[in-house]
Amino acid sequence: MKRGKKYQESAKLIDRSVLNDVPQAVELVQKAAKAKFDETVELHVRLGVDSRHADQQVRGAVVLPHGTGRTVRVLVFAKGPKADEAQAAGADFVGAEDMVAKIQGENWFDYDVVIATPDMMGVVGRLGKILGPKGLMPNPKAGTVTMDVAKAIAESKAGKIEYRLDKTNIIHCPIGKVSFGQTKLEENFQTLMDAIVKAKPAAAKGQYLKSVTITSTMGPGIRINPARLM
Repeated sequence: MKRGKKYQESAKLIDRSVLNDVPQAVELVQKAAKAKFDETVELHVRLGVDSRHADQQVRGAVVLPHGTGRTVRVLVFAKGPKADEAQAAGADFVGAEDMVAKIQGENWFDYDVVIATPDMMGVVGRLGKILGPKGLMPNPKAGTVTMDVAKAIAESKAGKIEYRLDKTNIIHCPIGKVSFGQTKLEENFQTLMDAIVKAKPAAAKGQYLKSVTITSTMGPGIRINPARLM
């Protein structure tokens, strides 16, 4: 894969053989971000688990102290008073069967988070094959299946993110924008890493954190020493 000139310039700043401490890595990721827009900083964690086994799943949600730097659009499945509560709490879209029809009929995805009250999961379940692959299916572990829709909306808007393993046993999550600066990025990083470490399954054997890397949207990956994070 041929890389652009800016990427190649950024790559010269990074020694791929070095395992950095967190402050060094965050400083490097900011220096390596050369794009004209405010790049997102992403965390990629490879875990020593096997996601094919139910007892080795790693999944949860955490509110980043400084948010992600992006505007979050929230869709809520609710009826009656709970729908009114969701509207009052600032949900961007609220509905029930009408929203199912819109998603199925129009392939509509103008939202970033989906929240549902428990009684609506029978309806939302029809969208499993559509929302599931995109990581949008409401889930009790992520706090997106709840009667407290106002709290769920507020947390989502404030920077709550869900972390989960992909098929290659890697977690990919945003931890902010380059413009956040050193301190805020470090604090967001640490909050997410603490949650991932705490979520270690009892069935996990051997080294849990296989590799930890941060990167900006257009920049090269910067490796972090996983031994310092456990």
